[in-house]
Amino acid sequence: MTQDAPPLHRVRLGNDEVSRVVDDLRTTFLRGRRWIWRAIVLIIGIAALLTSYYQIEPEAVGMVTRFGRYVRTANPGPHAKLPFGMERVQKVPVERQLKQEFGFRTKRAGIQSELSKDDHTQEAIMLTGDLNVATVEWIVQYKIADPYKYLFNVRAVEDTFRLMNEAAMRQIVGDHNVTELLTIGRESIAGRAKDLLDELCKRYETGIVVQQLVLQDVDPPEPVRPSFNEVNQAIQERERAINEAWAEYNQEIPRAGGRAEQSIQAAEGFAVERVNRSMGDAQRFLALQHEYAKAPEVTRTRIYLETMTDVIPLAGKKLLIDDKTKGVLPLLDLGKADNAKQDVKP
Repeated sequence: MTQDAPPLHRVRLGNDEVSRVVDDLRTTFLRGRRWIWRAIVLIIGIAALLTSYYQIEPEAVGMVTRFGRYVRTANPGPHAKLPFGMERVQKVPVERQLKQEFGFRTKRAGIQSELSKDDHTQEAIMLTGDLNVATVEWIVQYKIADPYKYLFNVRAVEDTFRLMNEAAMRQIVGDHNVTELLTIGRESIAGRAKDLLDELCKRYETGIVVQQLVLQDVDPPEPVRPSFNEVNQAIQERERAINEAWAEYNQEIPRAGGRAEQSIQAAEGFAVERVNRSMGDAQRFLALQHEYAKAPEVTRTRIYLETMTDVIPLAGKKLLIDDKTKGVLPLLDLGKADNAKQDVKP
């Protein structure tokens, strides 16, 4: 047997009770709507506060635009702007040194940098002036000097700057042969490419100033790289031989010049000495002649005595005996005379 459900009782409300219920519902609805509007206003206020504040880092400036039009530049620090996207801020790192790489990409910088494995050889393969092909990898370091020009003068300025880099490098590489590119002309090529790139940046008013352009690596294409390495080795050996020859030349030539100058100076000194001695002898002879003319006999005797004084000591020990003297041998010590002759040097 099933149990019957309890019977439903209908409740009849009077007009006053119905009005009271309607008023309660209306009051509850109005109170809920008031809280909804308060929540909406609070959310709008928080959103306005969040969208009207911005911070500029020390190395950047903020370019403020109102409905897409530039209105002012904000310096580093906290600032306020119109909320809800009416004013937008684009931060430009004007104090930071930026870098772009060509032919390779650095994935992680450090003591041993990790390079990306993606293939970027298409932007590095170039044709040289002697119709050879070389793979040129380089780095450009630059700064943003004018943030207004950087943002508003050129569309996609970073991509445009990369294309300008490739155009400048290909033009300069096309003016040089592959030997200059691989050996002695790298610094000159890098300097000319930097000057041309800087000129292009000024011409297009990009607001970028190129600070440095460095050729990172320059290699011939992979299939002919061994042959190019052999050629470079031969060129280096030739340069080394030339440098060694010039070094020896620079040693020998000054040495020979010094010896020649020494011989010339010695000859000139000898000539001056002989001339001065001859002039002195001539002056002495003239002085003797002058004195001789005054007293011939006295001068002749004096000259004779002076000459004999100089000559006799050179002849050794001599005995002067009158030819009329006899019996002088027992008086002479002949042994001592012989010893004296032996001691006298000619």
